[in-house]
Amino acid sequence: MGSAEEEYYPRKQANNTNNNMKHKLQILIAVIFTNLLTIYIFNGPSLNVKNHFSSYTNQLSSLPLWAASSNSLSQELNSTRELLLSSQSVIAQLNEKLNSTNFLVQALLDELARKNERLSSDQLWESIYERPGNSEVKVAIGPHKLPLGNFPMTGSNRLLPSFGAGCLRLQEELARYMTYDIGGECPVDDVFAQNLMLKGCEPLPRRRCHPKAPSGYKEPIPFPDSLWSTPPDTSIIWDPYTCKSYNCLIDRKKMPGSYDCKDCFDLEGREKTRWLYDNGGLDYGIDQVLGTKPRGTIRIGLDIGGGSGSFAARMRERNVTIITTSMNFDGPFNSFIASRGLIPIHVSVSQRLPFFENTLDIVHSMHVLSNWIPDAMLELILYDIYRVLRPGGLFWLDHFFCVGPQLNGTYIPLIDRIGFMKRRWNVGLKLDRGADKNELYFSALLEKPMT
Repeated sequence: MGSAEEEYYPRKQANNTNNNMKHKLQILIAVIFTNLLTIYIFNGPSLNVKNHFSSYTNQLSSLPLWAASSNSLSQELNSTRELLLSSQSVIAQLNEKLNSTNFLVQALLDELARKNERLSSDQLWESIYERPGNSEVKVAIGPHKLPLGNFPMTGSNRLLPSFGAGCLRLQEELARYMTYDIGGECPVDDVFAQNLMLKGCEPLPRRRCHPKAPSGYKEPIPFPDSLWSTPPDTSIIWDPYTCKSYNCLIDRKKMPGSYDCKDCFDLEGREKTRWLYDNGGLDYGIDQVLGTKPRGTIRIGLDIGGGSGSFAARMRERNVTIITTSMNFDGPFNSFIASRGLIPIHVSVSQRLPFFENTLDIVHSMHVLSNWIPDAMLELILYDIYRVLRPGGLFWLDHFFCVGPQLNGTYIPLIDRIGFMKRRWNVGLKLDRGADKNELYFSALLEKPMT
């Protein structure tokens, strides 16, 4: 019994040793295989799985199988090696499929990006008015369902208020503009609103609030005296401006510094004589311009960037109704124009002219249309002027500023390309800048062809 026991225990120890080695090798193989799969999963198709498995199987091939004391262990290891070799080809196939899937996913992402760039108009509106706190924006820009169903002219049951596309890029500023007490007093934010317009958010949405009224407001000066009278200071709120009275605005022509239309508010100065005399050069007279057409056929028109409205006042004296566009740069131009009994319209040169085609008898612009406007935008503006003029209508381009080479290289070809006929054309040096700078003015009286 003792000898049998001695014989049994060594054999049992050997078997336990073999089993332990077997389990350790299996665990090692499982860990290595798991790690390789984990690396593959987290590193994607860019991992060279085939090389890793080839290296690993080579290492298995070099294992000293003779060191194992069990044939079953050797067979199991050989079987595992065969399984790994077969798995290698399967994973290589998966690798190819994953590469193909990657291409498909990338193609889908590209297509989604293109679709996002082509958002519908409804999605663009929602990108603004669905934001928290933007309830007034939603009310202002709609869309609003028509109470009587479809509108017969459009076939639509919704009304979309006019709204500047530039507002889509200025959502924070737009939300600030639309923040107020409904039915209360609007913020005094003229300058802020105008800055929004100049950034492309034009026209601005309507608001449900009341603008602050001037303190001590009085009835305007009766027509026709109002055309050349300085209005009372009570006709305007002065908060946004440096000057606190119209007299201050008149006196600023004596002050150093740069202002827009520095002497425009002095109705007893140069404004009183503008366009009354024709010097045969850059300065055209109103009567000479009106004389180029049959009497009474110039009746309505537009002055682009008309300052304080003096051109419209001179035309009003001749029974011609002129609407004046003006921005409030460095002064209350729109209020001043209205106080004279004239019609102001607060729009920038970027906006499409709010007139139907073939309707106006004359369009005038002095200084505003010049080479500070990019060529592409200037071309759009000139085409828009051509659009609103009736056949035979006049375009008076007054003191257009440019540098010498631009005249023949850019502006004459541009005007010819649009199709205006030249009634009159004059070029002169910009004397206030010095002849040596080759800076020019040109004035032109152009006509839209009758056919």
